[in-house]
Amino acid sequence: MSILKIAVQKSGRLNEDSIQILKDCGISINNGNDQLKAGATNFPLEILFLRNSDIPQYLIDGVVDAAIVGDNLLIEKGKNIHVAEKLGFSKCKVSIAVPKTFEYNSIQDLDGLRIATSYPNTVNDYFNSKNVQVDLHQISGSVEIAPNIGLADAIVDIVSSGSTLFKNNLKEVEVIFKSEAVLAVSPKITTEVQIILDKLQFRIQSVLKARKSKYILMNLPNDKIEEVSRILPVLKSPTIMPLTKEGWSSLHSVIEEDAFWDVIEQLKQIGAEGILVVPIEKMIL
Repeated sequence: MSILKIAVQKSGRLNEDSIQILKDCGISINNGNDQLKAGATNFPLEILFLRNSDIPQYLIDGVVDAAIVGDNLLIEKGKNIHVAEKLGFSKCKVSIAVPKTFEYNSIQDLDGLRIATSYPNTVNDYFNSKNVQVDLHQISGSVEIAPNIGLADAIVDIVSSGSTLFKNNLKEVEVIFKSEAVLAVSPKITTEVQIILDKLQFRIQSVLKARKSKYILMNLPNDKIEEVSRILPVLKSPTIMPLTKEGWSSLHSVIEEDAFWDVIEQLKQIGAEGILVVPIEKMIL
């Protein structure tokens, strides 16, 4: 029987979010502390817990069939690896940062300067595209300390909240690209395993759609049903149930979370009452 081998980061926030989305897909995982491999009891899947920087090569070599990994890593080490799904978590930026005292006006201000990074391919591609020559210093670990110890004039690194830059007296001056976790696929995946991956991706899409939506219920006058239906377009049409109160109905629909507060204000102005908003576990369209 074919088994889908999927790689995830062996520790950290990306590891936690990766395991969570698999569990939200209804997959029971037998993983204990410090395991390098774990199986699923109810799905043909095996998880390999790997060092993040090694995952692209494992995909290229076909050691794993798929991986949940930051697309910043694929841009650096696996440009030709197919991304099947953007997952919406572990969002960050790959940015250029300089000391706070640096008078930065444009990318040309970095011409000829020393840049410290653990993303050499990304940095070279970016500065070459800008016709700017830099002296690249490839380091791993705490890149943000490089300017403070005189190793570099600027850095290129992952930025999430910006607190690490602030603590090291650095400021972000350019965003090279934005990154998030993705479902990446090995170019050597077999047809049989691809079928399993398609089933997993279908589950993931259902979970992601549910995370972005809310189930909404409200009471409103019957003559307002059409107006409310026009501003709740997530589903083909809402569910309408008559109330015992003459001329009133209960309307059930789905609302996108990003538009939640704006839509709620509109609903109240139209005359909706008793509005309830409920999380959705799965959503299949």
